Amino acid sequence: MFQVTKPRSRLGSAIYISELIYHNSVRAVRKTHGNAVLAILMNMLQSIIFVLAFFFMFQILGLRGTALRGDFMIYIMTGVFLYMTHSKTMGAVAASEGPASPMMQHAPMNTAIAIAAAMLSTLYVQVLSLIAILFVYDVAFNPFVMQEIHDPIGCIAMILLSWFSGAAIGMVILAAKPWFPTPVSIISTVYQRANMIASGKMFVANAMPGYVLAMFDWNPLFHTIDQSRGYAFVNYNPRNSDWEYALYVSLVLIMIGLMGEFFTRKHASASWNARR
Repeated sequence: MFQVTKPRSRLGSAIYISELIYHNSVRAVRKTHGNAVLAILMNMLQSIIFVLAFFFMFQILGLRGTALRGDFMIYIMTGVFLYMTHSKTMGAVAASEGPASPMMQHAPMNTAIAIAAAMLSTLYVQVLSLIAILFVYDVAFNPFVMQEIHDPIGCIAMILLSWFSGAAIGMVILAAKPWFPTPVSIISTVYQRANMIASGKMFVANAMPGYVLAMFDWNPLFHTIDQSRGYAFVNYNPRNSDWEYALYVSLVLIMIGLMGEFFTRKHASASWNARR
């Protein structure tokens, strides 16, 4: 109440905002459990179960022959982890604190910090899960798995692009949700469920016929997954996807989401929480 604010330099403001984002990211990761280690493990467990479920499903159904020539687990992870990163980021950003949230009653807090914290906490958990699975697989099953990845930097770039595209779609959903809560929630759920197939994580884009490809190539996640397999496997050259499309679509959506969030924030109302 009697606090005196002092003007900060640009560097001081950047450090202050980074500290706020860091603490909110920690809070987002630790929501599931009071213990920090168990909270991270519980977040990682879903990704690990997802990878193992797809691995055994391909084994039981005999679909390994449709995969690319190379390490089968890398084929699974290039699909599953990009899908999980995209979907988790979209959900986290769409569910982040809005302008009418009680957290916004605290002076340093704002919606930009909440969105950035939701994005970074999801990326942290997904990257940690990826490292853990690769480490266990490298130690216990295939000690040369890292050497089999043709271009690791390209694979990491596609993970980041999947993360960014998920955040962009989540921004649009976050901006529209207070105005149309029920339709936007339904659209968000349908999109996430449709991505189980439309992301193309179970298929190879080069092997798809044209009429099937037309049902997939609208999805930026489809392009990042196919491109990541091009970077992961030396003998696969993706012809039917383009990472630049995913980047441009994400940039357009992030700008629409930022403009929508700015407009929504200006018309914030405490009664919005009762409508959700």
